[in-house]
Amino acid sequence: MEYRVNPVVGNDALNALFVTSWPAHEPADFARQHAHSLAFVCAFTGERLIGYVNLAWDGGIHAFLLDTTVHPAHRRRGVGRGLVSRAAGVARERGMWWLHVDFEPHLAGFYRGCGFAPTEAGLMKLGG
Repeated sequence: MEYRVNPVVGNDALNALFVTSWPAHEPADFARQHAHSLAFVCAFTGERLIGYVNLAWDGGIHAFLLDTTVHPAHRRRGVGRGLVSRAAGVARERGMWWLHVDFEPHLAGFYRGCGFAPTEAGLMKLGG
Protein backbone atom coordinates (compact mmCIF):
# COMPACT_ATOMS: atom_id res chain seq x y z
CA MET A 1 0.00 0.00 0.00
CA GLU A 2 1.16 3.51 -0.78
CA TYR A 3 0.03 6.95 0.41
CA ARG A 4 0.26 9.86 -2.03
CA VAL A 5 -0.24 13.56 -1.41
CA ASN A 6 -2.20 15.37 -4.12
CA PRO A 7 -2.01 12.55 -6.66
CA VAL A 8 -3.60 12.79 -10.07
CA VAL A 9 -6.90 11.05 -9.40
CA GLY A 10 -10.13 11.66 -11.28
CA ASN A 11 -13.69 12.17 -10.22
CA ASP A 12 -14.66 8.69 -11.43
CA ALA A 13 -12.23 6.96 -9.05
CA LEU A 14 -13.07 9.22 -6.11
CA ASN A 15 -16.83 8.94 -6.62
CA ALA A 16 -16.53 5.15 -6.93
CA LEU A 17 -14.69 5.03 -3.58
CA PHE A 18 -17.28 7.24 -1.92
CA VAL A 19 -20.23 5.22 -3.27
CA THR A 20 -18.83 2.06 -1.65
CA SER A 21 -18.33 3.87 1.66
CA TRP A 22 -21.23 6.33 1.92
CA PRO A 23 -24.58 4.96 0.68
CA ALA A 24 -26.12 8.43 0.25
CA HIS A 25 -23.14 9.83 -1.71
CA GLU A 26 -24.06 11.99 -4.67
CA PRO A 27 -21.44 12.38 -7.43
CA ALA A 28 -19.17 15.32 -6.71
CA ASP A 29 -16.61 17.40 -8.55
CA PHE A 30 -13.55 16.81 -6.38
CA ALA A 31 -11.38 19.15 -8.47
CA ARG A 32 -13.55 22.01 -7.26
CA GLN A 33 -13.05 20.94 -3.62
CA HIS A 34 -9.32 20.40 -4.07
CA ALA A 35 -8.91 23.91 -5.47
CA HIS A 36 -9.73 25.19 -1.97
CA SER A 37 -7.77 22.57 -0.02
CA LEU A 38 -4.38 22.68 1.60
CA ALA A 39 -3.86 19.13 0.29
CA PHE A 40 -5.48 15.73 0.03
CA VAL A 41 -4.06 12.31 0.72
CA CYS A 42 -4.96 9.08 -1.06
CA ALA A 43 -4.13 5.45 -0.28
CA PHE A 44 -3.52 3.02 -3.12
CA THR A 45 -2.90 -0.67 -3.56
CA GLY A 46 -1.11 -0.69 -6.88
CA GLU A 47 -3.11 1.85 -8.86
CA ARG A 48 -6.40 1.08 -7.08
CA LEU A 49 -7.70 3.91 -4.88
CA ILE A 50 -8.67 2.53 -1.45
CA GLY A 51 -8.61 5.60 0.81
CA TYR A 52 -8.89 9.37 0.87
CA VAL A 53 -8.86 12.35 3.21
CA ASN A 54 -9.16 16.03 2.36
CA LEU A 55 -7.13 18.60 4.28
CA ALA A 56 -9.01 21.90 4.19
CA TRP A 57 -7.73 25.07 5.82
CA ASP A 58 -8.69 28.57 6.83
CA GLY A 59 -5.83 30.34 5.03
CA GLY A 60 -4.02 30.78 8.34
CA ILE A 61 -2.92 28.25 10.96
CA HIS A 62 -5.97 25.97 11.20
CA ALA A 63 -6.42 22.85 9.05
CA PHE A 64 -9.47 20.59 8.98
CA LEU A 65 -9.81 16.92 8.11
CA LEU A 66 -12.77 16.21 5.86
CA ASP A 67 -14.20 13.07 4.32
CA THR A 68 -11.85 10.44 5.74
CA THR A 69 -12.88 7.44 3.66
CA VAL A 70 -11.55 3.88 3.37
CA HIS A 71 -12.96 1.23 1.05
CA PRO A 72 -14.92 -1.28 3.19
CA ALA A 73 -12.71 -4.20 2.07
CA HIS A 74 -9.63 -2.41 3.49
CA ARG A 75 -10.95 -1.16 6.83
CA ARG A 76 -9.44 -2.12 10.18
CA ARG A 77 -5.97 -2.48 8.64
CA GLY A 78 -4.52 0.91 9.56
CA VAL A 79 -5.36 2.63 6.28
CA GLY A 80 -7.48 5.33 7.92
CA ARG A 81 -4.88 6.04 10.59
CA GLY A 82 -2.23 6.22 7.89
CA LEU A 83 -4.30 8.76 5.95
CA VAL A 84 -4.81 10.90 9.05
CA SER A 85 -1.14 10.65 10.03
CA ARG A 86 0.06 11.72 6.59
CA ALA A 87 -2.46 14.56 6.45
CA ALA A 88 -1.28 15.76 9.88
CA GLY A 89 2.32 15.66 8.64
CA VAL A 90 1.44 17.68 5.55
CA ALA A 91 -0.41 20.22 7.69
CA ARG A 92 2.59 20.54 10.02
CA GLU A 93 5.02 20.91 7.08
CA ARG A 94 2.84 23.66 5.62
CA GLY A 95 2.84 25.72 8.80
CA MET A 96 -0.44 24.74 10.43
CA TRP A 97 -0.63 24.97 14.23
CA TRP A 98 -3.96 23.21 14.70
CA LEU A 99 -5.71 20.27 13.07
CA HIS A 100 -9.46 20.00 13.61
CA VAL A 101 -11.88 17.19 12.84
CA ASP A 102 -15.61 16.74 13.36
CA PHE A 103 -17.00 13.22 13.55
CA GLU A 104 -19.97 11.16 14.54
CA PRO A 105 -19.89 9.64 18.05
CA HIS A 106 -19.15 6.09 16.84
CA LEU A 107 -15.85 7.35 15.35
CA ALA A 108 -14.56 8.90 18.61
CA GLY A 109 -12.29 5.93 19.38
CA PHE A 110 -10.75 6.05 15.91
CA TYR A 111 -9.92 9.74 16.09
CA ARG A 112 -8.67 9.54 19.68
CA GLY A 113 -6.41 6.70 18.50
CA CYS A 114 -5.10 9.08 15.85
CA GLY A 115 -4.12 11.59 18.54
CA PHE A 116 -7.11 13.94 18.65
CA ALA A 117 -8.23 15.28 22.02
CA PRO A 118 -11.93 15.79 22.73
CA THR A 119 -13.17 19.39 22.54
CA GLU A 120 -16.47 21.15 22.71
CA ALA A 121 -17.73 22.61 19.47
CA GLY A 122 -20.87 23.97 17.94
CA LEU A 123 -22.64 23.04 14.75
CA MET A 124 -25.45 24.80 12.89
CA LYS A 125 -27.23 23.05 10.03
CA LEU A 126 -27.77 25.50 7.16
CA GLY A 127 -29.36 23.28 4.57
CA GLY A 128 -29.48 19.88 2.93
